[in-house]
Amino acid sequence: MNIEKYVTELVRDKISDREDLFLVSVQYVPNAKLSILVDGDNGLNIQDCAAISRHVGFHLEEENIIEAAYNIEVSSPGIESPLVLDRQFMKNIGREVSVKLTNGEKHEGVLLSYTPEGIVINESIKEKGKKAIQQENFFNIDNIVETKVLISFK
Repeated sequence: MNIEKYVTELVRDKISDREDLFLVSVQYVPNAKLSILVDGDNGLNIQDCAAISRHVGFHLEEENIIEAAYNIEVSSPGIESPLVLDRQFMKNIGREVSVKLTNGEKHEGVLLSYTPEGIVINESIKEKGKKAIQQENFFNIDNIVETKVLISFK
């Protein structure tokens, strides 16, 4: 049995009554850790994480799916995690992002829009000796290696 697929179904079942929550990923490292990343349109709280962990743990133990010792970790994607799902992009419209492209270029700006075809960001372009200008740029999703939300401490 594929543990990751089984756990994916368990999590989807648990959050099926919560339209604001969505599963990002499930990763299992044998004999070590089961990592479940869940996000929410309005964030994810500790009670949600605990409920998902209890639900998954109960079913894994009840059906003896994993025989060796393991830890379950349920959390939201951290700031270091790239955006991977449509809902994550939509949730972060209006926030500053960093975009790495397949050609090695990096761009930073405010995420203005997202479609399955690509994203539009508003970049501040500064040329030497000139005032910075704002420019909207479209990046095809096939040319994007990763997109991460930037945190500002201003």
